[in-house]
Amino acid sequence: MNETFEIRIDSIAAGGDGVGRHEGMVVFVPRTAPGDIARVEAHKEGRLMRGRVLKLLTSSPDRVEPACRHFVNDSCGGCQLQHLSYEAQLSAKAGIISDALTRIGGISVAPPKVEPSESRWRYRRKLTLAFRRKDGAWISGLHRLNSPDSVFSLSDCEITDDTVMGFWRLVRAQSELLPSDRDLRIAVRALSPGFSLVIEGGTSWDRHHALFNAVPDLTELWWAPREQRPRLLQSRAPNASGASFTQVNEGVAAALRSHVVQLARQSSPTSAIDAYAGTGDIAVALAVTGMRVTAIEVDSAASKACATRLPTGSRSVNSSVESALATALPADLVVVNPPRAGLTPEVIQTLQRSSPQSPVPCPLIYVSCNPATLARDLKRMDRYRVTSVRGFDMFPQTAHVETVVALEPAA
Repeated sequence: MNETFEIRIDSIAAGGDGVGRHEGMVVFVPRTAPGDIARVEAHKEGRLMRGRVLKLLTSSPDRVEPACRHFVNDSCGGCQLQHLSYEAQLSAKAGIISDALTRIGGISVAPPKVEPSESRWRYRRKLTLAFRRKDGAWISGLHRLNSPDSVFSLSDCEITDDTVMGFWRLVRAQSELLPSDRDLRIAVRALSPGFSLVIEGGTSWDRHHALFNAVPDLTELWWAPREQRPRLLQSRAPNASGASFTQVNEGVAAALRSHVVQLARQSSPTSAIDAYAGTGDIAVALAVTGMRVTAIEVDSAASKACATRLPTGSRSVNSSVESALATALPADLVVVNPPRAGLTPEVIQTLQRSSPQSPVPCPLIYVSCNPATLARDLKRMDRYRVTSVRGFDMFPQTAHVETVVALEPAA
């Protein structure tokens, strides 16, 4: 049963919803801002409530006019914080990190500094879209807020680089050459030079040569048939870089790498492991300072690209972290940069294990794209203590935030 009531929004939760309380119960309300007073309609979901704004009674001073027409007209789910000033976005993300570490991880920390992005718009060098067949034609765009089954037709994305948008329009114009299926997921990312296209879906595709030839700037064409991993079909580059690795926001990525190197050098390591290394951006940054780096990456194309970038004395290991980490140890430092799901129990156990060569765990730097799984993992790592926390705003206008945590062996 729905209830209607007035509520004051106090903070922003992970995911971007505003948070307030009604009769002692936490209420999540999308697209609200701290300081808003709104009349909402809400329903219970277990021990919390979810609502929607019926009328904004008092507007927060943190509110701004959204720049993207899709945000307003199509309830685009891609940007959750576009209605907040940039300063308020940074504050919200600091609170998201602090709340996760305190509430989930049991680590009491003040809201950390979140390094801003120099580019707040047009920064994304990768765009992933949903393609859906309707009445014999493709609808290509993004999902609506709180409606994962609904896709609206995208004309522009204000946070995506203009060249990426231009390339996507070229691909869309050749949509009759795509795999035959009801739904596809297609990712465009900028390379140097050209672009990569990763298409997920379908079970057969005999027209990929035609698509590759029809789009001259297409450098790498990857395809992942249903329930299979992506495979490279065609390439104009001598070395493919992998189907999923790119720096979405180059400026913030560079600042994050610099911070990781600064933290790493505090313990004067001579050897380091970069786990989940991708194409090796962090591994190379560590290696050029003189460290001997072992980069572990499961994607073979990305691992090969990493190997070509590393100096003599460092190496790239094409393997899962679960399989290769124990063999790569001991080291003076480990950097982990896992996917959103975080570290597996096997990796955490290996990191915490002692050996005759290493009676205590080595220093650790954890780079996370998900504060919740970061906090969960830190709670499990009782042989470590947190020494610093820093946020990086890799994705302005969204609720996503990167976090870098430095850890040392607990006394």
